[in-house]
Amino acid sequence: MAGAPNADTKSERDLETAARRARMVAAAVELAVNGGYEAVQMRDVAARAEVALGTLYRHYPSKDHLLLAALAEQADALRERMAQRPPEGADAATRTADVLHRATRALARRPDLTAALVIALTSPESDTASYKHDVETILRAIITTAVAGANITDPDGVVRTLGYVWLAVLSAWVGGTLDTEQMDLDLTTAARLLLGASS
Repeated sequence: MAGAPNADTKSERDLETAARRARMVAAAVELAVNGGYEAVQMRDVAARAEVALGTLYRHYPSKDHLLLAALAEQADALRERMAQRPPEGADAATRTADVLHRATRALARRPDLTAALVIALTSPESDTASYKHDVETILRAIITTAVAGANITDPDGVVRTLGYVWLAVLSAWVGGTLDTEQMDLDLTTAARLLLGASS
């Protein structure tokens, strides 16, 4: 058909769009690292990413969308690291605790960013549900790998519950009611309670 874009043109356009989206997410992360959730203002993100404000809103309707996209990227990077260096431990409880510790420590290195990500993940904005689902899917896949081999009757329920515990513990750390050491201890306790007896 005359005038139809060829595959090369479409591929270039897709690459440009992907690069633009990556710049927007990176800009949001940079702002959050230095000032937390409140520092992520859409005009500032657009300026830092060198895109029009309308373009930013077309891809990400709010800063929660941006931050959840950033969290999905971090979770995916964690999944890759786990594939390269699988969780350590002779039983499922120990391996799962290792996964949760490594995920938590990676986030704890940048507390302002982590606080912003947790706020976005727990926000009531209904149209971010698909972004939250993407994050949860990646994290559950990581935990599922660690749980593999455990003799439990409801592995999906255990994985889901561990995800809830991880988020609750991380939220408590962000809120200042837990330090990093206690966070690790609580995650280890949760893994042992859910998996230790039957691993």
